[in-house]
Amino acid sequence: MQTLTRRPRWIKRRVLVVLDGLIVVGSLQLATMIHVESLQPFSNGSLWLTIGLLIPGSLLLFHWLGLYRVVIRYMSHVTVPTVVMVVVASALLVAPASSLAGHSVGLSITVVYALLLLLGIGSLRFVLRELYRRSQRRQRKPVVIYGAGAAGCELVAALRNGDEYEPAAFVDDWRGLEGSMVEGLRVHQPVALAALVQEHRAAMVLLAIPSAPRWRRREILHWLSGLSVPLKTIPGSADVIAGRAKISELRDVALEDLLGREAVPAFPELMEANIRDKAVMVTGAGGSIGSELCRQILDQRPVRLLLIDNCEFALYAIEQELKQHIENTQSHCELKPLLISVQHSGSLEAIFSSFEVHTVYHAAAYKHVPMVEFNLIQGVSNNVFGTLNLAKAAMAAGVETFVVVSTDKAVRPTNAMGASKRLTELICQAFAHAQSRTRFCMVRFGNVLGSSGSVVPVFHRQIEQGGPIKVTHPDITRYFMTIPEAAQLVIQAGAMGEGGEVFVLDMGEPVRIYDLARNMVRLSGLEVKDAEHPEGDIEIVYSGLRPGEKLYEELLIGHDVSRTRHDRIMTSKERFWEWPRLDAFLQELEQAFITTDYMRIRELLQLAPLDYHPLDEIADLVWEARQAMLPHTQAPCTGANTASSPVVRLDPVLNSVPKEG
Repeated sequence: MQTLTRRPRWIKRRVLVVLDGLIVVGSLQLATMIHVESLQPFSNGSLWLTIGLLIPGSLLLFHWLGLYRVVIRYMSHVTVPTVVMVVVASALLVAPASSLAGHSVGLSITVVYALLLLLGIGSLRFVLRELYRRSQRRQRKPVVIYGAGAAGCELVAALRNGDEYEPAAFVDDWRGLEGSMVEGLRVHQPVALAALVQEHRAAMVLLAIPSAPRWRRREILHWLSGLSVPLKTIPGSADVIAGRAKISELRDVALEDLLGREAVPAFPELMEANIRDKAVMVTGAGGSIGSELCRQILDQRPVRLLLIDNCEFALYAIEQELKQHIENTQSHCELKPLLISVQHSGSLEAIFSSFEVHTVYHAAAYKHVPMVEFNLIQGVSNNVFGTLNLAKAAMAAGVETFVVVSTDKAVRPTNAMGASKRLTELICQAFAHAQSRTRFCMVRFGNVLGSSGSVVPVFHRQIEQGGPIKVTHPDITRYFMTIPEAAQLVIQAGAMGEGGEVFVLDMGEPVRIYDLARNMVRLSGLEVKDAEHPEGDIEIVYSGLRPGEKLYEELLIGHDVSRTRHDRIMTSKERFWEWPRLDAFLQELEQAFITTDYMRIRELLQLAPLDYHPLDEIADLVWEARQAMLPHTQAPCTGANTASSPVVRLDPVLNSVPKEG
């Protein structure tokens, strides 16, 4: 069989033509024998002449009707109408052929001939297809499919037409299917899965339940993680229906399935309130949250979208993606990619004066805790004074809505990044109460799956490298949500703000990072290497908390929390400083930056109403290098502005709130 399948298609087609010719001969002979009840039906040459006329006529009809265009290895029930059609056509030739041969064939012989021909031609092709599949099975990896529904059946067909996997059995938790045959495979209960994997030496379990709710998928995945067999899933039903994916495209299990968090439908009126037919600006447009905000904003049909980022490649990448989206959807939104930093107040003022902007989504920030700890001045100044510059430029230009993307690390922060983000919230709260022309609101949430620097891609890479997986602490927990859900909720929260609110997204239950790492190992078909399993594959080691890192995160500062019309969005009223007092504080902080006075920066951050309680000594790399250079008897360096002290030059910060109107 292997030798035949490697032959050119024209050779295989000729072999099939010869076999069909023999089936035509055999069918007519056998039909005549049955009719005359004799093993020697041909007393003269008239029937042989009938066969001689019938064979070329039938084969020509087979070719003309498309029988030989069917690829046998991909045959299915769809081919049956073609086979029936060629059989009927050949049967209609029997009477004319017999008349030309001088021998009349009765209707009964024609009917029996048609039935025998149908059986012969159909059986030949399905036997050849099965022989081909059997020859290929030895080279394929057996898999067990969880889910015997429509998606599972489509997956079986797709796998059988491929070259990599061979379906071995179905597993389904609906008892009505237990023991039945679907697509030629027996359906088993989930309790038999471990035995099936061992019996068939399955290389993988494929999850084919795209329409199941996420909580159900989480239950199944939690149970399957104990099998230590690789697990993949097919795309979700929405992606398949929309044409973004095919059933046969196997994927790694999405981490959102492990969280079991169901997506909540968006409120269309909230999604479009600040966007439809308006000019929108997104800062940090090339980042994880910023880029997803841009994608969802485009779907709401703005007239103009300004992309702000200081990373050239990130800005280029999101611009190219959005341009393609605009072409595909034939929308008329203007894209304006602007390569600037939010610390450049003059550039921001020029942009606002050149382009009318109605709504600003401010996602630009340095968000990685250790990086801001190691680069204290640049990290804090970017987050704080970048927001200050942007907010003042927006107010001066009469922007309607200003939405700040914040973080759970701003709640009782133990690191400079969290303190800087809480300070940006204070700035927006102060401006919201100092004027009414521009609505300010803040949206606070935790980690997002798959963002830059997230633990998930890091863990994936460490698993691919054979381990170990590095977890900072056995008890560390974090909140997680998907990037699309976070962006969607940011847009909706921004539409509900009246001015000065801190919106807090419902993140569900916190996730223990060790459990996350362990599940990722098990679902990759590997075993965690520990004291109980010394022969395991991947070890999980503890690297210790990084500078400024907490064991757990919080979302709320106080207890004055109110629900909103959206189930996943809460609002909190939190204390802040009025603008005059905050303005004086920011001027002192700016002076500390200019003089690179690290101790003063930390002192000021602790004096502000941030609840900032650093857990570690200053970790800034420049500060540590200076300390190492000092004699042990000298007092700690405060970074006073001396001749040897580097100066950080910031754009001048305006000291007054722009007047309304």
